[in-house]
Amino acid sequence: MPAFSESLPSGDSAPDRVPARIWIGFGALCLGMFMAVLDIQVVATSLPTIRTALAIPADMMSWIQTAYLIAEVIAIPLTGLLTRALGMRVLFALAVGAFTLASIGCAASMGFASLVTARVAQGFFGGMLVPLVFSAVFLLFPFRLQGFATTIAGLLAVLAPTVGPVVGGWITQTTSWHWLFLINVAPGILACALGLALLAREAADRALLRTLDIAGLALLAICLASLQIGLKEAPQRGWLAAPVLALLAASVLAGAVFVRRMLVGTTPIIQLRTFRDRGFAIGCALSFILGMGLYGTVYLMPVFLAFVRGHGPLAIGMVMLVTGVTQFVTSPAAVALERRSDARLLTILGFALFGVGLAMSAFSTRETDYDGMFWPQVVRGGAIMLCLLPPTRLALGALPPEAVPDASGLFNLMRNLGGAIGIALIDTVIFGRSPVHAEALKQRLLAGDTAAADLVGLPADALHGAVTGPLDPAIEAFVRPLIEKAAMVQSINEAWLMLACCTFAGCALALLAPARSGRR
Repeated sequence: MPAFSESLPSGDSAPDRVPARIWIGFGALCLGMFMAVLDIQVVATSLPTIRTALAIPADMMSWIQTAYLIAEVIAIPLTGLLTRALGMRVLFALAVGAFTLASIGCAASMGFASLVTARVAQGFFGGMLVPLVFSAVFLLFPFRLQGFATTIAGLLAVLAPTVGPVVGGWITQTTSWHWLFLINVAPGILACALGLALLAREAADRALLRTLDIAGLALLAICLASLQIGLKEAPQRGWLAAPVLALLAASVLAGAVFVRRMLVGTTPIIQLRTFRDRGFAIGCALSFILGMGLYGTVYLMPVFLAFVRGHGPLAIGMVMLVTGVTQFVTSPAAVALERRSDARLLTILGFALFGVGLAMSAFSTRETDYDGMFWPQVVRGGAIMLCLLPPTRLALGALPPEAVPDASGLFNLMRNLGGAIGIALIDTVIFGRSPVHAEALKQRLLAGDTAAADLVGLPADALHGAVTGPLDPAIEAFVRPLIEKAAMVQSINEAWLMLACCTFAGCALALLAPARSGRR
C-alpha cells in the first residue's frame, strides 16, 4: 500500500536500527494519546467543582463526561478511513491540534451549552489519538520492536486513568478548574510540532474523502450514541424503562442497517470483513473484556473510597497509584515474555491473574483502605500488560499493513464499549442490590444478629432497644446511614465478583485463538 511505503519497516526485511526521528515521532503520538485518555479521569474527579462554578443543574452534570465519551466512540472507528485518506502524519497533527483548541474552548466556557459543545469536539478528536498510536506500532516498527512499542503505548493508555485522580484532585485543590483543560495546551502544541516535523510524509488518498458514506456515518453515530446514552440511563431508570428500551432498540436497528451497508458498500467506513480473521475477532473480544475490567476498576475504587471511606480526590488518587507503579515495575518482564512466548498462553496467564486481582477486592469491608487494597492492586497491575500486549498481537500482528488502521480502530473501540457496558452493569448491581442488602441487614439487626451489628459497625449491646421495643427515631436516624454504607460495601463486592467472572471467561476465550509466537 503506497500510503505507508515510507514508514513501514516490517517483516524480515526490516532494518536493524530504527531512526531516532521515528522514536521521537512515536513519542509525540503517545503524548497525544496520553492527554486524551487522561482528560477523561482528570475531569471526572472535579465535576462538582465545575458544576458549582458554571451553575449547572445536578441532573445535567454527567453530560460533561457523556458528551466526551459519545463523540469519542463515534470517532474511533473513523480513524482507519481518515488515516488512509489523510495519512498518519496529517491526521495526527489535525487531531491533536483540534483537541488542544477544544481544550482551550472548555477552559473559556461560560455555561453548560458552551462547555458541552467544546467537550464534544475534545472527545471526537481525542478519540482518534488512541487507535493512531496502536496503528503506528505496526506501521513504524519492525517485528522485533513492536512488543516494546506496544508496551510503551499500552502502559501510557492504562496509566492515564490511574494517575488521573491524583492530577485532577491536585489541580482542583490548588488552583482553578480551568487548568483541568489548560494543562493540555503546552503538550498539545509540542506533540503537534514533533509529529509534523518527524513523522514520514505519506502518499495519502484524499479521494476517499469524497466517497465518505455520510448515511453510513449517521447510522454509526446513532448506533453508538444511543447505546452509550442507554447504558448511562439504564441503572437509574431501570433496564426495562421505556426510554432505555427505545434507546437500545434504536442502537440495535441502526447498527444492523450499518453492518449491512458496510458489507455491501464499495467504500465502507469500517472494514467489517476483518472479523473473518479468527485472531482479530478473538482479540477484539478480549479487548472488550479487558475494557470492562480496566474501566470497572477505575470506577469502583473511587466509588468505594469516596462513599464508604470518605476520601477526597487527591487521597483517592494516591491509593490508586499502586496499580500504576506496579505496571512500571513489571512492564520489562511483560515485554520480554511477549517477544519470546506464545501470545495465547500469555493471554491466558494475564487474564487469570487479572481475574484473581479482581476477586481479591470482593472481600472488602467498611474499614478496607490502602492496606487492604494494596495487594489486589499489585496483582492487577502486574497482569495488565499481559492482558494488553498478547491480545494486541493476536488481533493485529498477522494482518496486512493496509488493514491495520481500520483494525486498530475496531480493536480500541471494543475496549471502550466494554468499559461503557461494564460500568452500566456495575451501576445496575450497586443500585439494584444495595436496597436488597440494606433491608436484609435491617431485619437481621431487628432480630438481634450480632454478626450483622459487627458488619454495620454497631456494638452488640446496641441491639437491645431494637428488639424489646419500638425503635427510637434518633437511633434510627443514626443507624440508617451505617446500614446503607454496609449494604453498599456488599453490593460493590458483588460487582467485583462479576468483573472477575467475566475476566476468567477471557481465559477460556483465549484458548480458541490461533497460536502466535513472539519469535520471528
